[in-house]
Amino acid sequence: MKKIWITRLAVGAAMACALTLAVLAASQGSQSDPLVSLSYLTDKFTPSILSQVDTKLDAREAALEDKLEQAAGTGSGGSGGTYEIVNLTKGQKLVAGSSCEILLRSGTAVCVSDSSPGLVDMTSGGTLANGGALTANHLYLATIEGRGVSASTAVTLMVRGNYTIQ
Repeated sequence: MKKIWITRLAVGAAMACALTLAVLAASQGSQSDPLVSLSYLTDKFTPSILSQVDTKLDAREAALEDKLEQAAGTGSGGSGGTYEIVNLTKGQKLVAGSSCEILLRSGTAVCVSDSSPGLVDMTSGGTLANGGALTANHLYLATIEGRGVSASTAVTLMVRGNYTIQ
């Protein structure tokens, strides 16, 4: 008889524990009272996440634009993708950046370089040393920064790339 009461007591305790667990599980959230409400997700959480994503994307876009500008060779006195008309008066110098292209349209000018070769004549396939005269309508390339052109008369140049005028 003692065993029956112990068994009944154990079964009753197990049923009470199971019932308690069932009530706790049911009270964690329901369709009428969920654990996380839909209004919280749509009004607070989602806009917060979207704002953080927008901030990160804006920062990444700005960094990529800076890298693109550097790769295109934009900077002081020049643009990387298009030719720019540059007029020099007698005695002025155009100091080219690396990979700068120069085309003499009118006037007379000479190469300025501290070592040889000064400029590469891409039209004829030759090179131009310091003091060498530029030929009109020939395309020249400055392969090393600091090479350039000195105007002997008023000149008109077409330039693509970084340069400064002195």
